[in-house]
Amino acid sequence: MTDAALALPDPASVLADARRALAEDFGSGDVTADLLPAESSAQARVIAREAAVICGRPWFDACFRQLDPVARIEWRVGEGGRIDADGIVCELHGNARALVGAERSALNFLQTLSGTATVAAQYADAVRSTRAAILDTRKTLPGLRYAQKYAVRCGGASNHRIGLFDAILIKENHIAAAGSLAAAVRAARARHPDLLLEVEVENFGELDAALAAGVDRIMLDEFSLDDIRRAVAHVAGRVKLEVSGSVSLDRVRALAETGVDYISVGALTKHVRAIDFSMRVSMTER
Repeated sequence: MTDAALALPDPASVLADARRALAEDFGSGDVTADLLPAESSAQARVIAREAAVICGRPWFDACFRQLDPVARIEWRVGEGGRIDADGIVCELHGNARALVGAERSALNFLQTLSGTATVAAQYADAVRSTRAAILDTRKTLPGLRYAQKYAVRCGGASNHRIGLFDAILIKENHIAAAGSLAAAVRAARARHPDLLLEVEVENFGELDAALAAGVDRIMLDEFSLDDIRRAVAHVAGRVKLEVSGSVSLDRVRALAETGVDYISVGALTKHVRAIDFSMRVSMTER
């Protein structure tokens, strides 16, 4: 995926994230970097220690530029681009204190978001040539919802709803509170007629009730492969179908081949494994 294909994150949100991360790390000041001469210059190189999809450049840049506004960062890999193990990710030139001070916060963003993008790419690759799209969930790191959902897009997967405000997803607790699936759907349509309305179902009785209620999408929760195939045949294209629950990389292709439209995967953002990057700094002449 190229930079042009991405909806870039809100700059104000990126800046707020970077400032919060730096404030958390610096506290009252970087007592180790204070050992360096204030005006000394340095250069650095970031290397990927494993293959990855790169994501997090805006946050990475923001961390360094908060400490050195004129720092020069030369990227070798585009956002959403793939890199092999031992590949050079970027090179930096700037104030030495700024480079060592912002290093950890910047790499934390890069390793976390690249980890999310890399897993998203693995799932997207696994269902390629099927009709199914891989979706994320709201199981994100607190405070990094927009960043992780952006990383999912970098990896070639797609976003489900961003939060509780931009789509309706009626689950078992909503149905219980409303009295019935039909009642929950009627109330949701009356209050928010323009929003996508999805209902989670756990059996074929609920599937038929959702179809009768005229929802936009139905989520099949913890259905077996055979039951998913039956549901696809039963619905026959009348409504979009999504699968959730117990989705793993070794199972996702089989799920996609049932003919469902969407597969939601909490592991994209919940089971985060950071990508291993290293940054090496060397002093330069002033």
